[in-house]
Amino acid sequence: MPRLLNGFIRTSFIITSLLLPSWAWADSGLNGANTAWVLTATALVLLMTLPGLSLFYGGLVRSKNVLSVLMQCFAIACMSSVLWLLFVYSLAFGEGNAWIGDFSNVFFSGVSEDAMVGDIPESVFALFQMTFAIITPALIVGAFAERMRFSAMLWFSALWLILVYAPVTHWVWGGGWLQTMGLLDFAGGTVVHITAGVAALVAALVIGPRHGFHNTAIMPHNMTMVVMGAGMLWVGWFGFNGGSALAANGDAGMAMLVTHVSSAAGALTWMFLEWLKYKKPSVLGIVTGMVAGLGTITPASGFVGPGGALIIGIVAGFVCFNATLFIKRKLKIDDSLDVFPVHGMGGIIGTLMAGVFASTQLGVFSGQGFADGIQSMGEQLGVQLVGVVVTIIYTAVITWGLLKIIDIGIGLRVSQEEEVEGLDIALHEERGYDSL
Repeated sequence: MPRLLNGFIRTSFIITSLLLPSWAWADSGLNGANTAWVLTATALVLLMTLPGLSLFYGGLVRSKNVLSVLMQCFAIACMSSVLWLLFVYSLAFGEGNAWIGDFSNVFFSGVSEDAMVGDIPESVFALFQMTFAIITPALIVGAFAERMRFSAMLWFSALWLILVYAPVTHWVWGGGWLQTMGLLDFAGGTVVHITAGVAALVAALVIGPRHGFHNTAIMPHNMTMVVMGAGMLWVGWFGFNGGSALAANGDAGMAMLVTHVSSAAGALTWMFLEWLKYKKPSVLGIVTGMVAGLGTITPASGFVGPGGALIIGIVAGFVCFNATLFIKRKLKIDDSLDVFPVHGMGGIIGTLMAGVFASTQLGVFSGQGFADGIQSMGEQLGVQLVGVVVTIIYTAVITWGLLKIIDIGIGLRVSQEEEVEGLDIALHEERGYDSL
């Protein structure tokens, strides 16, 4: 009997211990499942930059510059994280006004264990949003790869995060004027892809082409690395879009489903277009089409259904493929790793198409339950167009000004001798491959 009693007491204690956290969650309003999912999504989005984007970009440049690109992505991740903590999170999501947040959350002031955003801890929300602030300036690296000074890159990325990313984030997600207008941007069509793409185009124009760009084919040095990075981007994007629901529910599930459909459609469309044009499909083409499909579905991922995602992916592959040819071959702009034609154009198309396929009258093409309360299709398209145009203009003007100021102050570009030697040795005194 005593042994039975002791067993009963021990079992009761274990059960009570397991239940106590649940009671605490219920009292605080915290949802454990939602919190766990957003924590997981946060890790997936960080995976997109480190190592996904790093490997993707690193493989696309020449072997003499591989470490410089990896270094830039890594340094941006660290610097953006610290700036986010210091005051950029507060500027983006502080109450402020219609244009910019305030300084109420400087040094994450008020972001305590008990602070909540909806039914998840604010610390988790702030960390999730930090990963977006990391990858956005890192995307721009692809435009000036192989020719920008490391110090200039640091200054530009830091100031751009403060002056471009933070205000646009506040407009769209932080209670600003575009959010009040009803702009649909589920996971970053304007905030991430248009800002990064437009900044990349401006940077490519200001800094000029790589030495030999007009008369020499500049090929990727390691396609295996590119595919590895692309695969990590694809997987990580489930956290990027699905995590933006901030809940483990049907919205997150549908966002992940349409993300996968669009990326697959974009990859196949680019592959077949390249096959028709050049008689052979390339690995670079199919992975670039995948990224185009991912970027284009991003703003619409919370508002469209599988049918809409299929169309968006096909359109993304077609438009971004031709935009890449137009930018490099017709305009002769050395956007080294095609940031604007893939991310910029993808963000523009996706943001506009969100206004079309969010309509609940389109059945399988829309998310149906996702878009309750939106305006009519025509009115919504007007709002989407305003968001796109304003984001383009604001980003272009501020980016151009920052680059010009930095160029006057410390210089943007390495010397021709350093560029020919390669940035790995010239700037970091290291080599990616000892055999070289």
